[in-house]
Amino acid sequence: MSAAETHPLTHLVNVAEPLDLNGYEAQDGYAALRKAVRDCKPEDVTRLVKEANLRGRGGAGFPTGVKWGLVPMGPDAPKNKYLVCNADEMEPGTFKDRLLMEGAPHQMVEAMIVAAYALQASRGYIFLRGEYVVAAERLNRAVAQARAAGYLGANILGGPWSFDLFVHTGAGRYICGEETALINSLEGRRANPRAKPPFPQIAGLWGKPTVVNNVETLCNVPHIVLRGPAWFQGLSQGRSKDSGTKLYGVSGRARRPGCWELPFGTSAREILEEHAGGMQDGLKLKCWLPGGASTDFLMPEHLDLAMDFDTIARAGSRMGTGLLTVVDDRQNIVSVVRNLEDFFARESCGWCTPCRDGLPWTFKLLGALEKGQGRAGDLEVLADMTRLLGPGKTFCAHAPGAMEPLQSALKYFRAEFEACIAKPPAQVAA
Repeated sequence: MSAAETHPLTHLVNVAEPLDLNGYEAQDGYAALRKAVRDCKPEDVTRLVKEANLRGRGGAGFPTGVKWGLVPMGPDAPKNKYLVCNADEMEPGTFKDRLLMEGAPHQMVEAMIVAAYALQASRGYIFLRGEYVVAAERLNRAVAQARAAGYLGANILGGPWSFDLFVHTGAGRYICGEETALINSLEGRRANPRAKPPFPQIAGLWGKPTVVNNVETLCNVPHIVLRGPAWFQGLSQGRSKDSGTKLYGVSGRARRPGCWELPFGTSAREILEEHAGGMQDGLKLKCWLPGGASTDFLMPEHLDLAMDFDTIARAGSRMGTGLLTVVDDRQNIVSVVRNLEDFFARESCGWCTPCRDGLPWTFKLLGALEKGQGRAGDLEVLADMTRLLGPGKTFCAHAPGAMEPLQSALKYFRAEFEACIAKPPAQVAA
């Protein structure tokens, strides 16, 4: 099989000099769009995505075709519908979407158009992390080239459907990774999450049906349309019931940190030891986060697990974005977790009390422990925080995600936390 068939997402990626429109077209670029618009009905594209079992690559793993199927279709559906790409990518330790946008911007643009055709969306937005300046420049160039070629605008490829696409750079808030907070920000509002229901597929951007998908998720769509669901399912090579390839990566003190497109279900050991070269000389693996900062720590004995949604969940964590963050044996786990909770406390939107007040309190306690100034009962308070800020106790998943590394660190490394409790002064003899 060719590289295009085994590594569909990255075979055209060239971060130094990405393909322009002519170069991309010479490599079957926009062939999926032509096939979709000329040979398929919108519902056919959604059916292909469902049959391929494409699951969201942004962290939650929700079936993409099922999400699309919730959007009203037909003559009675609202005239304006929107497709939004979540390209905010502010999860610490995650950089896979940047690779795709900088290295193959036309793939991102074609993916948006094909997905929008399935939804019969009238307008699309790539909501981009503001710090991704190079990605913004390259995406805007690709959008302009696609528009000039007739792939965007009125009556695409001579048909009745019209669609336009815009790159929107965000102001830089982690909470915009939550789809309704992203929608509020796109509307010019404060990036606070919305109550659900109604879900965005029914009432999203400006009250109209809206689908929000991750960069990596969308970039799979043209390849599924071009080659079919059976081909996509076979990419995992029987390693997982999850289909396709996955962009896996490693950050931290590995020999070769980076990002690789591998069959879904590749083991964490293969990712770390074969592709990232293992830990740096003189260091041993202490623990690792399987998919960004808002996942539970796993231990070295978990390395042989398949990196897929269900397997990692059974181990007590979440696959998240699929990019491993490794912690070495010289790092103090209290300091590691304090650093993570500092980030989450600063990034809270402040909308609900448990998150707004609980995360800074958690950070303060961890800071005292890090300095050896912890007090008796602090660990119990931290354990209570993981419950009081857990799922169902806050308005969105921000605080529950922040509690995942903390709760697992307390589980696996409690002795390190206990060592930070200040010893009371010896009583003076009478």
